[in-house]
Amino acid sequence: MSEPPASPDAARAALRAWRATADETAARELVTTLYPLVTRIVRRHATGRESPEDLAQEVFARFFETLAHYDDRLPLENWVARLALNVCRNRWKHQSRRPEIRWEDLSDGERLASEAALATGPPLADALADDARALLLRLLETLPADDRLVLTLLHLEEKSVEEIATLMGWNRTLVKVRAFRARARLRRAVTALEAQKSSARP
Repeated sequence: MSEPPASPDAARAALRAWRATADETAARELVTTLYPLVTRIVRRHATGRESPEDLAQEVFARFFETLAHYDDRLPLENWVARLALNVCRNRWKHQSRRPEIRWEDLSDGERLASEAALATGPPLADALADDARALLLRLLETLPADDRLVLTLLHLEEKSVEEIATLMGWNRTLVKVRAFRARARLRRAVTALEAQKSSARP
């Protein structure tokens, strides 16, 4: 069951209360208000090598460290979402990328999804089947952090170029260029799988 999103008014009210008192009760209320937003993001962007709860704690630590830099003219939820995405992206950058996926490690469904991707081109499909999604997630873990982020936002979360630009503080051209390069890398990864398949045939 998904958690309800934070109300912008509630988040603003909690922030004002914390700034007025800076006490533990106000800080707890602010975290409680923003927690659904943060956990929704870190669950989508965590890998199997890290706990979403640990990532959420890191996000809130960074939140309180940098809150003095928050511009009140901007939506608080956008600022927190960007902070959460950057925490996830920095974790990816500090982790070693997973090695190239081997054809023999794929499930039957993932192999079929790989063949479909070669026919249609990545991203695998607009309506991702379970196997196609699982394969895409595995392939994304082999890519650099920025490639993984832009493809996840575009094709798994179905955000527009404009939404990503606003969320990440990038311009629209940068989003498009990163997406283009990331798709090319993903396409090469799928092609490499097909080459392994061909070489594995008797």
